[in-house]
Amino acid sequence: MTAELSLIVRRTIAAPAARLFAVWTEPEHLKKWWGPGAVTCPEAEVDLRVGGRYRIANLTPAGEVVWITGEFEVVEPPRRLVYSWNIDEGGRPAPTSRVTVRFEQRGERLTEVVVVHERIAAAPLRASHEKGWSGCLEGLAQYLGEG
Repeated sequence: MTAELSLIVRRTIAAPAARLFAVWTEPEHLKKWWGPGAVTCPEAEVDLRVGGRYRIANLTPAGEVVWITGEFEVVEPPRRLVYSWNIDEGGRPAPTSRVTVRFEQRGERLTEVVVVHERIAAAPLRASHEKGWSGCLEGLAQYLGEG
């Protein structure tokens, strides 16, 4: 049995925490910025409440759709979200992990977005998630006018 892994990815973005929280949790915004690199999000559903579920489609450049699904465990606007994370790649679900996203206001115009991804099953998956989260935060910053 291997130990579960975790990672932390951070990015400071020029936007208030309330704006970032909304852009992270509203499907019409998610579809415009979600996905690292050339991955896009053609569909997103969010039931933003404790016990509510979410479903995000990741469309790869090869045309494959990978679904990310889970359930919200903590919803504290505009500061924190905690949710389960499941990836279904063509009917092959991966083990469930957990994501915590914190929106930490840094003055009037800056917010540090901190993504903590826990319970990752293996080192290659951890590396993939780290790359993915870094790309998502880059996309988020670009969507909000940075870079």
